[in-house]
Amino acid sequence: MPPSMENRGGAPFMASGSGGDYRASSVPNAGPPLRPYQRGGAQAVVTPTAGRGRVAKKPGGARQVDEEDQLIVRPLGAGQEVGRSCILLEFKGKKILLDMGIHPAYNGHASLPYLDHINVEEIELLLITHFHLDHAGALPYFLMKTKFKGRCFMTHATKAIYRWMLADFLRVSQGQEQLFTESDLEQSMEKIETMDFHEEKEIGGVRFWGYTAGHVLGAAMFMIEIAGVRVLYTGDFSKEEDRHLCAAEIPSERCDVVIMESTYGIHVHEDRQTREHRLVSQIANILHRGGKVLIPSFALGRAQEILLILDEHWKSHPELQNFPMYYASALAKKCMSVYETYTGAMNDRIKRISAVHNPFKFEWIQSIRGREDFDEKEPCVVIASPGMMQSGLSRELFELWCSDPKNGCIIAGYVVEGTLGKLILTEPTEITTLAGQKIPRRCTVDYVSFSAHTDFKQTTDFITALKPPQIILVHGEAAEMGRLKMGLNREFENTDYKFQIHTPGNTRSVSLNFRGEKTVKVVGTLAEKRPRDGEEFSGMLLKKSFTYTLADAKDIANVTDLPKTELTHRVSISYNGSLGNVANLMQDICSDVELTSETEAVFLGILRVKKEGPCLIVEWDGSALADMLSDALLGMLVHIQEDEPSDALPKQSWDDVSERRRYFDAVRQLLSEVYGADCITADEEQRTMKLDVKGKSAEIFTDDCVSARWDGGLSERWICFHP
Repeated sequence: MPPSMENRGGAPFMASGSGGDYRASSVPNAGPPLRPYQRGGAQAVVTPTAGRGRVAKKPGGARQVDEEDQLIVRPLGAGQEVGRSCILLEFKGKKILLDMGIHPAYNGHASLPYLDHINVEEIELLLITHFHLDHAGALPYFLMKTKFKGRCFMTHATKAIYRWMLADFLRVSQGQEQLFTESDLEQSMEKIETMDFHEEKEIGGVRFWGYTAGHVLGAAMFMIEIAGVRVLYTGDFSKEEDRHLCAAEIPSERCDVVIMESTYGIHVHEDRQTREHRLVSQIANILHRGGKVLIPSFALGRAQEILLILDEHWKSHPELQNFPMYYASALAKKCMSVYETYTGAMNDRIKRISAVHNPFKFEWIQSIRGREDFDEKEPCVVIASPGMMQSGLSRELFELWCSDPKNGCIIAGYVVEGTLGKLILTEPTEITTLAGQKIPRRCTVDYVSFSAHTDFKQTTDFITALKPPQIILVHGEAAEMGRLKMGLNREFENTDYKFQIHTPGNTRSVSLNFRGEKTVKVVGTLAEKRPRDGEEFSGMLLKKSFTYTLADAKDIANVTDLPKTELTHRVSISYNGSLGNVANLMQDICSDVELTSETEAVFLGILRVKKEGPCLIVEWDGSALADMLSDALLGMLVHIQEDEPSDALPKQSWDDVSERRRYFDAVRQLLSEVYGADCITADEEQRTMKLDVKGKSAEIFTDDCVSARWDGGLSERWICFHP
C-alpha cells in the first residue's frame, strides 16, 4: 500500500495549481479526506484552486458562473400542485429524476408529468420514494414506453407493493385511457432495482442512499451527492409514529439543499388519540342511526392504519360487534400478505405483536372483492379504494349511498383538487355520477385526517435539525406553499439561521451555484515526503467521477486499477541521403550518437533510426524526452535536400561564416520544433536568440556554441550546444 501524506494526528497539506503542478501550503483543518481512489486507507488532501479560469467577471462586476457549477432543480410535476410528483435534478452534467407519478384528477396522458420538457435518453438515474400513484403511477409507462436507458431504484417493500398497487389502478380505471398494460407492468418489474435503507449506491459518480420517511411502508427519503454537493429529497414524510410505522429519520449528515413536501402548509395535525377518537365516534353515530359508513382509501397505505384502529376498537366495544366491517379490494389478500412479510420494517409495537400473532390477521374485519360479497341493506362499515373516488368501488358505493341522509362518508386522507373526494368536502347539494347524471347528496361528509404527511410543526422541527441553506418546496397547492414559506420565514427571522426558500411551478427551474473546492489525493512515491510550504511538485492528475488523485506516472499501475500500456512509435519518411548526414545533424543537438551499423543509429539511447532503401525509419518508445527528440529530428529531415551527397559530409571550419549561419538556422529550427516559434526571438545579423518558456528565459549565442546566461528554468541539454 502506498504511503499517505496525511500523517497520524497531523494536519494534511493543501496544494494549489493548474494541470499537474502544485504548490504546497499548510492548512489547519482541511476537513475529512475523500475516500481513497484505490483500496486502502486515507490519502493526503491536496486542493487546487477551484474554478480557476472558469468563473469570470463581467464588465459590470457581476460574476459569470460556469454552467457546470449550477445545480438546477426543475419540477416536471408537483410544482405548486399535489400530484404527478417528478423532480429533475441537474448538476455537473448528471441528470436525475426523483419520482414518476400521475395526477389523480386527470386521465391518460393528461395525468403524466411534463416529460416533453426533457430528453429522456439523457436521464441516468430514477429514484422512487414510495408506491403511491402520485409518486409511482407513471413508472410502467416511463420504463416501457419511453427511451429511458438509465437505472431505477426503490426499496424492497416499495417494489413489492408497487406491483399490486398499479394492478389495482389498472382495474379501477378500465374504460379510461390506459397508459400501460398488465404486460408492461410485469416487464417493468425487471427494470427496477432495490436497495435497503442506509445502503449507499454509486452510479456514474452520483452517490445516493435512503432514510426511513415514515409515510407508508417502504417510503424513503433520498440523499443524493454529486461532486460533494448534497441534496435531500424527502418525498412524502411524517415525523409522527403511528400504529404500525416508524417516524421519519432526521439525517445526521449535512445537506446543501432540501427538496421537501408542503402538502399541509402551516396546518398542524390533531394528536393521534384525538383523531382516532373522532373517527370511531363518527362511525358509531352513523351505525346507530341505521346508516352505512364509507371510508374511501387506497388499497395499501393508510388503509392498514385504519384497519388496525377499527379492529382494536371493535374488540373493546361489544355494542359494535353486530355491525360488520369490510375491507373491499380485489387485491385484499395479496396486499395483506405483503404487509405480513415486511413487519420487520415497521415500528416496535408491531414487532412485539408479531412475536405473538399476526397483527394483520383481523378478527372483526372481512376482506371482500366487491359489492356482491356483502349485504348492502344492513348498516355496515366499508373501506374501499380508491381514496379520491375518481372511479372504482368507492365511487360506485358513494353514488349508491349518498342520497340517504342516514349514511355517511368519512374522508380519512389527503384529497387532491379536481377529484370527487375534494368536491364533497364542500358539501354540495348534488353530484355528477360517472354516467353523467345529477343526483342529490344528502349523506353526511366528515373529514378526519390520517394522512401521514408532515405538518407545520414537524416541518419546522425537521428544518431546525438540518439547517439547510436552500429549501425548495414541492408537492403542495400554490396557496399552501406560499403560507408555508411565510410561516418558516417568520419562525426563523430572529435566529442566526439564514436560508432561502423557493417555490417553483411546474417546468420552472431553480438554479443554485456551487463552486466548491476540488480535493486531490496524493498517493505513491509523491506521498512519501511531506513538501515544505511553497515547494513545487508535479505528477499525473487522475479523475474518476468527481474524485481526483495525483500520482507519479511510474506508480499508476500500483495505486490505481488503470492498465499500463507502452507505446512504440514508428515513422517512415522519404530520404535519399545517407545515415551519416543524419548523424552529423544530430550531433549538433546531442553528443550521444551511436552508429551501430551503416544503416542503423541510436541517439541518446532512446531514438532508433534505420535506413531502408529510399526511406528512413524512426522508432522510439513513448516518453516526453523521446517525443521531443523525434520531433526535432523529423523537423530537420524535412529541410534536407534530396540531392545531398550520399557520403557523410566532413565538418567545415567553424571560422566559415556560412557554417555559422547553417548552425544558427539549425538551432533555431530545433528550438522552434520543441518550444514553438512564438517562444524564440532571433537576431539573424548577430546570430543570437532569446528563448522564453513559462516565465523562464535563456540567451543563446550560437557563434560561441554556448548559452551565455540562463536562469535554471530550462534543461541544460537544450540550451548548451556543441558544433
